[in-house]
Amino acid sequence: MTRPLISIVAGVIRDVEGRLLTVRKAGTTAFMLPGGKRDPGEDDVTALARELAEELGCVLVESRALGVFTAPAANEPDIQVEGAIYHATIRGEVAAQAEIAELLWIDPRAQATVRLAPLLETQVLPRL
Repeated sequence: MTRPLISIVAGVIRDVEGRLLTVRKAGTTAFMLPGGKRDPGEDDVTALARELAEELGCVLVESRALGVFTAPAANEPDIQVEGAIYHATIRGEVAAQAEIAELLWIDPRAQATVRLAPLLETQVLPRL
């Protein structure tokens, strides 16, 4: 039997020190890349730009595809998440908005000290 699948788009945003921006949604414990589900009719870049504006208050300036990866969902048991992941360049200060409870910049080369979403931990970080 195939597990149900959630399809998302997310951005790899790095600061000048090379740290990676992660977010934790309200009511959850895992940190993940900012992004979310596409609205009907949206392409990846449009959805990513909208999600970044809603969740972080910033503007997507440029994006470059990293790939599409699948892993267990962080917050839904027995669900898989398929993420279209993009390197994202943004403009503006980031701040937790909408459903985002916390922002955390992490060193992608260091051992995580917080719980990371499986998609980030097992699929994205090894490719960075």
